[in-house]
Amino acid sequence: MRYNKLGRTGLFVSEMCLGTMTFGGAGEDMWSKIGQLGQAEADMLLRTAIDKGVNFVDTADVYADGRSEEITGQAIRNLGVKRDEIVVATKGFGATGEGPNGRGASRYHLIDACKASLKRLQLDHVDLYQVHGFDPATPIEETLRALDTLVQHGHVRYVGVSNWAAWQIAKALGIAERLGLHRFASLQAYYTLAGRDLERELAPVLLSEEVGLMVWSPLAGGFLSGKYSGGGTAADGRRAAFDFPPINTERGDAVIATMRPIAESRGVSVARIALAWLLHQRVVTSVIVGAKRPDQLEDNLAAAEIDLTGEELAALDAVSKLPREYPGWMQERQGQQQRDLLASRR
Repeated sequence: MRYNKLGRTGLFVSEMCLGTMTFGGAGEDMWSKIGQLGQAEADMLLRTAIDKGVNFVDTADVYADGRSEEITGQAIRNLGVKRDEIVVATKGFGATGEGPNGRGASRYHLIDACKASLKRLQLDHVDLYQVHGFDPATPIEETLRALDTLVQHGHVRYVGVSNWAAWQIAKALGIAERLGLHRFASLQAYYTLAGRDLERELAPVLLSEEVGLMVWSPLAGGFLSGKYSGGGTAADGRRAAFDFPPINTERGDAVIATMRPIAESRGVSVARIALAWLLHQRVVTSVIVGAKRPDQLEDNLAAAEIDLTGEELAALDAVSKLPREYPGWMQERQGQQQRDLLASRR
């Protein structure tokens, strides 16, 4: 297991992160379709992750209506994990109350939401607190000041966002620098071989401004496991009950068809190749993996051991690359001479 710096900070996190969205679901709601793991199962998954070198755990206040945070915090206690040996991340933004102020990225909501998360996690601070979505009703400056307050009060060590657009992140970084507020250390975003949209605008911003990237749903909701390719279904798979995130299945099937011989030649799962590809991308800091069983988690974590060849990476890039869009194709044409100059100096 390798450890990467989280953005511009001095914090090192494992390149694989344990996701806890499968913890605590019950009844017939959306979370039950994702996972219904109880305390004992969660303890086993956390133990498996730690034994494999994972030091990074991610949850959110809306996962199973807070039950995921409760189970995660209790698992840390049950296993006796030293607080200075684990990096705990959670998120706030989603609705945690009935009224109009029980959601969003306002100062009113975020400070209360963070304190409620700490109580559920049984912690005095979280290492990374992320705004789970973009709030069009709240000025970015208000959100940044609220996050800065949480850092100043010792409730939070670092701050980040999830599912923000490139222009929103760039604007927030500028405001933070102008006002002397804590800047975003990371973005948590969707990125897979079946969905490389992040490469158009977000990846360049993250690399330019040294913001870390945590990848959610790296297997496209299970699609890149290969269980659903060719129109197939898996009765025990997440997409059978919760078809998310949206993907172009034709392109996705082509990606899987390219991954299969690579996986077979190495005697590993297709899923492991999909995860390994992400770990080869310079913009990626950590890949969030969840599971329902320890053997699933072990298989996913083993992706860190795979070193794809240049030929394999080229084949995966060719089958999954994005269609060209403006202004990208124009900038590619106009900037070629300058790129050639830069290349000649190396």
